[in-house]
Amino acid sequence: MELVHASFPAKQSIARKVTLLLAVRNSGSETMPNVAVTLNSLDYVEHYPELAANKRPIWAIERGPGRIAKPSVQSVEVAQPGGGQTAYVNTWALGPLAPGRTRVFAWRVAPVKAGNYIVHFVVAAGLAGRSRATLASGRPVHGAFRVHIAGTPPVTHVNPSTGKVEPGPFPPPA
Repeated sequence: MELVHASFPAKQSIARKVTLLLAVRNSGSETMPNVAVTLNSLDYVEHYPELAANKRPIWAIERGPGRIAKPSVQSVEVAQPGGGQTAYVNTWALGPLAPGRTRVFAWRVAPVKAGNYIVHFVVAAGLAGRSRATLASGRPVHGAFRVHIAGTPPVTHVNPSTGKVEPGPFPPPA
Protein backbone atom coordinates (compact mmCIF):
# COMPACT_ATOMS: atom_id res chain seq x y z
CA MET A 1 0.00 0.00 0.00
CA GLU A 2 1.13 3.52 -0.75
CA LEU A 3 -0.28 6.81 0.57
CA VAL A 4 -0.31 8.88 -2.64
CA HIS A 5 -1.86 12.07 -1.26
CA ALA A 6 -3.05 13.36 2.12
CA SER A 7 -4.36 16.90 2.64
CA PHE A 8 -6.46 18.82 5.13
CA PRO A 9 -6.03 22.59 5.57
CA ALA A 10 -3.96 23.39 8.67
CA LYS A 11 -5.79 26.72 9.14
CA GLN A 12 -9.57 26.68 9.12
CA SER A 13 -12.40 28.78 10.50
CA ILE A 14 -15.86 28.13 11.87
CA ALA A 15 -18.53 27.53 9.21
CA ARG A 16 -16.09 27.56 6.24
CA LYS A 17 -16.31 24.17 4.53
CA VAL A 18 -13.06 22.36 3.73
CA THR A 19 -12.07 19.04 2.17
CA LEU A 20 -10.10 16.25 3.82
CA LEU A 21 -8.53 14.19 1.05
CA LEU A 22 -6.68 10.85 1.14
CA ALA A 23 -5.53 8.90 -1.93
CA VAL A 24 -4.15 5.38 -1.52
CA ARG A 25 -2.63 3.07 -4.11
CA ASN A 26 -2.40 -0.70 -3.97
CA SER A 27 1.30 -1.22 -4.64
CA GLY A 28 1.03 -4.93 -3.83
CA SER A 29 0.32 -7.92 -6.04
CA GLU A 30 -3.05 -8.94 -4.55
CA THR A 31 -6.43 -7.23 -4.62
CA MET A 32 -7.40 -5.65 -1.32
CA PRO A 33 -10.88 -6.92 -0.38
CA ASN A 34 -12.37 -3.63 0.87
CA VAL A 35 -10.04 -0.64 1.25
CA ALA A 36 -11.17 1.46 4.23
CA VAL A 37 -10.15 4.56 6.18
CA THR A 38 -10.85 5.29 9.83
CA LEU A 39 -10.73 8.93 10.98
CA ASN A 40 -10.32 9.60 14.67
CA SER A 41 -10.68 12.88 16.55
CA LEU A 42 -13.59 14.34 14.55
CA ASP A 43 -15.47 14.87 17.80
CA TYR A 44 -14.83 15.66 21.45
CA VAL A 45 -16.38 14.66 24.76
CA GLU A 46 -18.46 17.20 26.69
CA HIS A 47 -19.12 16.74 30.39
CA TYR A 48 -22.31 18.73 30.90
CA PRO A 49 -24.78 16.87 33.13
CA GLU A 50 -27.93 15.36 31.61
CA LEU A 51 -26.65 15.18 28.04
CA ALA A 52 -28.22 12.38 26.04
CA ALA A 53 -24.83 11.75 24.40
CA ASN A 54 -21.56 13.31 25.51
CA LYS A 55 -19.84 13.22 22.09
CA ARG A 56 -20.02 16.49 20.17
CA PRO A 57 -18.68 17.22 16.68
CA ILE A 58 -15.62 19.33 15.93
CA TRP A 59 -16.43 19.01 12.22
CA ALA A 60 -19.88 18.41 10.74
CA ILE A 61 -19.53 15.98 7.86
CA GLU A 62 -21.38 17.45 4.89
CA ARG A 63 -20.41 14.66 2.49
CA GLY A 64 -18.46 11.47 3.06
CA PRO A 65 -16.50 9.34 0.57
CA GLY A 66 -18.30 7.27 -2.04
CA ARG A 67 -20.93 7.82 -4.68
CA ILE A 68 -24.31 9.30 -3.88
CA ALA A 69 -27.22 7.14 -5.03
CA LYS A 70 -28.73 8.21 -8.37
CA PRO A 71 -31.55 8.96 -8.43
CA SER A 72 -31.39 10.22 -4.88
CA VAL A 73 -33.78 8.60 -2.46
CA GLN A 74 -36.57 10.76 -1.09
CA SER A 75 -36.24 10.30 2.67
CA VAL A 76 -35.07 11.88 5.87
CA GLU A 77 -31.31 11.75 5.85
CA VAL A 78 -29.83 9.92 8.83
CA ALA A 79 -26.26 9.88 7.53
CA GLN A 80 -24.20 12.23 5.40
CA PRO A 81 -24.29 11.60 1.64
CA GLY A 82 -21.63 9.32 0.21
CA GLY A 83 -21.79 5.58 -0.30
CA GLY A 84 -18.76 4.63 1.79
CA GLN A 85 -20.36 4.46 5.25
CA THR A 86 -19.89 1.32 7.31
CA ALA A 87 -21.26 0.02 10.59
CA TYR A 88 -17.85 0.71 12.14
CA VAL A 89 -17.42 4.00 14.02
CA ASN A 90 -15.70 6.72 11.93
CA THR A 91 -14.85 4.22 9.17
CA TRP A 92 -15.58 4.48 5.44
CA ALA A 93 -14.95 1.68 2.90
CA LEU A 94 -14.89 1.93 -0.89
CA GLY A 95 -14.69 -1.70 -1.97
CA PRO A 96 -11.99 -3.86 -3.56
CA LEU A 97 -8.76 -2.26 -4.78
CA ALA A 98 -6.85 -4.08 -7.53
CA PRO A 99 -3.03 -4.01 -7.73
CA GLY A 100 -1.72 -0.74 -9.20
CA ARG A 101 -5.06 1.05 -8.75
CA THR A 102 -5.67 4.18 -6.67
CA ARG A 103 -8.72 5.02 -4.57
CA VAL A 104 -9.55 8.55 -3.38
CA PHE A 105 -11.37 9.20 -0.10
CA ALA A 106 -12.79 12.74 0.20
CA TRP A 107 -14.79 14.27 3.04
CA ARG A 108 -16.43 17.70 2.77
CA VAL A 109 -16.61 19.02 6.34
CA ALA A 110 -17.61 22.21 8.14
CA PRO A 111 -15.67 23.16 11.30
CA VAL A 112 -18.07 23.85 14.19
CA LYS A 113 -15.74 24.18 17.23
CA ALA A 114 -12.77 26.53 17.47
CA GLY A 115 -9.43 25.27 18.80
CA ASN A 116 -6.33 23.23 18.00
CA TYR A 117 -6.81 19.59 17.03
CA ILE A 118 -5.02 16.56 15.65
CA VAL A 119 -6.99 14.32 13.28
CA HIS A 120 -5.59 10.79 12.98
CA PHE A 121 -6.28 8.41 10.08
CA VAL A 122 -5.61 4.72 9.49
CA VAL A 123 -5.99 2.84 6.20
CA ALA A 124 -7.09 -0.81 6.18
CA ALA A 125 -7.23 -3.41 3.41
CA GLY A 126 -10.52 -4.81 4.70
CA LEU A 127 -13.06 -4.40 7.48
CA ALA A 128 -12.52 -7.82 9.04
CA GLY A 129 -10.25 -10.82 8.70
CA ARG A 130 -6.54 -11.00 8.12
CA SER A 131 -6.15 -8.38 5.38
CA ARG A 132 -3.59 -5.76 6.35
CA ALA A 133 -2.63 -2.51 4.64
CA THR A 134 1.06 -1.83 5.14
CA LEU A 135 3.66 0.40 3.57
CA ALA A 136 6.66 -1.10 1.75
CA SER A 137 8.50 -0.83 5.08
CA GLY A 138 5.90 -3.11 6.70
CA ARG A 139 4.54 -0.32 8.90
CA PRO A 140 0.81 0.48 9.03
CA VAL A 141 -0.61 3.12 6.68
CA HIS A 142 -1.53 5.97 8.99
CA GLY A 143 -0.97 9.64 9.60
CA ALA A 144 -2.26 12.80 11.25
CA PHE A 145 -3.20 16.38 10.46
CA ARG A 146 -2.64 19.28 12.87
CA VAL A 147 -5.43 21.81 12.50
CA HIS A 148 -6.26 25.20 13.99
CA ILE A 149 -9.89 26.29 13.72
CA ALA A 150 -10.41 30.04 14.19
CA GLY A 151 -13.46 31.08 16.19
CA THR A 152 -14.76 33.52 13.59
CA PRO A 153 -14.89 33.18 9.82
CA PRO A 154 -12.85 35.61 7.72
CA VAL A 155 -14.64 38.75 6.54
CA THR A 156 -16.07 38.34 3.04
CA HIS A 157 -18.64 40.01 0.81
CA VAL A 158 -20.57 39.26 -2.37
CA ASN A 159 -19.32 41.33 -5.29
CA PRO A 160 -22.47 42.85 -6.83
CA SER A 161 -20.85 42.92 -10.29
CA THR A 162 -19.88 39.24 -10.41
CA GLY A 163 -22.05 37.60 -7.75
CA LYS A 164 -18.92 35.89 -6.36
CA VAL A 165 -17.86 35.77 -2.71
CA GLU A 166 -14.66 37.76 -2.23
CA PRO A 167 -12.38 38.37 0.76
CA GLY A 168 -12.66 41.61 2.72
CA PRO A 169 -15.46 44.06 3.55
CA PHE A 170 -17.70 45.79 1.05
CA PRO A 171 -17.03 48.21 -0.45
CA PRO A 172 -13.36 47.18 -0.75
CA PRO A 173 -10.89 49.71 0.69
CA ALA A 174 -9.69 52.22 -1.92
